[in-house]
Amino acid sequence: MAEALGCAVDRAHPMSRGNYRMLSTPPDEPIVEIQRVEHESRAHIDIETDNVPAEVARLEKLGARVSSRLDRWVVMEAPTGQRFCVVQVQRPGFPKNANRWE
Repeated sequence: MAEALGCAVDRAHPMSRGNYRMLSTPPDEPIVEIQRVEHESRAHIDIETDNVPAEVARLEKLGARVSSRLDRWVVMEAPTGQRFCVVQVQRPGFPKNANRWE
């Protein structure tokens, strides 16, 4: 998930232990903690993009797989088992802080 979000894993963070990893995020952005689970995940994130097919292809190269394709988004599963969605632009101001992948 770290590569998918474009954030480094902060292994020195005291909460990065066992099944938990903290991601390095700027102070003005949300804190992201990832947990490896052995059960069906009950929460997931949405990854917002201006090009859903390209983002799905990038994430597949990182090891995610498509779970289902819907009209406006794609449900994917990370190698760790968590499901997440790749969605069209949802908020004003995009791509102000967006990562750009080459």
